[in-house]
Amino acid sequence: MNFLSSLDARDRRLLFWFVGIGLTLAILTGILTPRGNDKDNPLPSTYLSGRHGARAAYQTLLRANYPIERWERPLSELAESAGPETVLISAQPYSREAEDIKAVHKILARGGRVLTTGLGGGILLPGAASAPAKNFDFAACQLEPEGLDSLSNSGQVWMVPTASWQVGNPAHRVEYSCASQPAVVAYDWEKGHIVWWASSTPLENGSLARAHNLDLLLNSLGPREGHRFYWDESLHGEIRSTWSYASGPSWTLLWVGLVALALLIVFSFSRRSGPVRDLPPPPRATPIEFLEALGSLYRKAGAASTAVSIAWERFRRQTLRLCGLRAAKMDAAQLAAAIRRRFPATDPSLETDLALCEEAARGETASPREALRLIQLLHDRRKKLLAAAKPGGIAAQSENILSKPQERAL
Repeated sequence: MNFLSSLDARDRRLLFWFVGIGLTLAILTGILTPRGNDKDNPLPSTYLSGRHGARAAYQTLLRANYPIERWERPLSELAESAGPETVLISAQPYSREAEDIKAVHKILARGGRVLTTGLGGGILLPGAASAPAKNFDFAACQLEPEGLDSLSNSGQVWMVPTASWQVGNPAHRVEYSCASQPAVVAYDWEKGHIVWWASSTPLENGSLARAHNLDLLLNSLGPREGHRFYWDESLHGEIRSTWSYASGPSWTLLWVGLVALALLIVFSFSRRSGPVRDLPPPPRATPIEFLEALGSLYRKAGAASTAVSIAWERFRRQTLRLCGLRAAKMDAAQLAAAIRRRFPATDPSLETDLALCEEAARGETASPREALRLIQLLHDRRKKLLAAAKPGGIAAQSENILSKPQERAL
């Protein structure tokens, strides 16, 4: 018995092709997807044990009985419950969202303490005084103490600066510098306190035990008693919401599988579910065919006067509008008088033509040929009135009116 014998041979072959493609994509994704805990990963995350990770610093604080926890939800939730006991650690955050900046400002306004690093960390702070580093030699620099606070007395500190600080504000105290560029800055803002590092090197796994880097971290965090410490992971792109747990290769494979399944369904069933031949296009009458059909209806109904009546009513309304009058009921004589007042240069046959059209519109004896002639006559009259209503047409009429008395005088 063949495998999936209920399927057609071509459908079974197509299914095998899609299963093979799906397995190949899954294997390639597993091979080519970079490992999150790679040693060269530059993210200072508490989940990473590589040289740039911050897992050692986090574990050290836990073993030292610091009340610390990872913060993986939006910062706005932490800002709502923040107070003087709140200490936020944000190492190399990747965010320029106004909501995150507002949350950091709110934590500081409520008396909290913030330690942040790098260019992105400076953007979150009030004033946003961080700037790209001027010297990119990517070599560790032994920082030089500049201040008189306990933070600058942390001892020998090594750092690879990736950002700098714009000096000029007297409230900003430079605690350490590298090559005359600020590397550690501390200042107060409203009720809170801020410590900024030029990079997260001192708290990384590969540098934490070097010289007095750990002392710099502890002095930047402040006293342990009476404080609650939060190591922010929400701005590392790791976890921003509940759905973030489903991200990564598994989410990609899910979408690829759904697309492959949809294509399989389409190719398996749609090619036999459609019509055998194309449907004929719906017939559409051309404009001339429509006019011929409408004329035949008038001819069969003997309603030649109806066509004249419609044309007469349209001409009357448009003419009154050109003369600046209301659409009131007027007979042919009154309409001709209104036209002559507005357009004095109209030819003498106006009254006769309008009277014939009015009579044909009211009567039932007009022949089709006569009705056609009257409708064409009204159409020509309307075109002449529109031309005369233009500025050039009015001027021409005025010249003709002024020239007639002169011709009579001659």
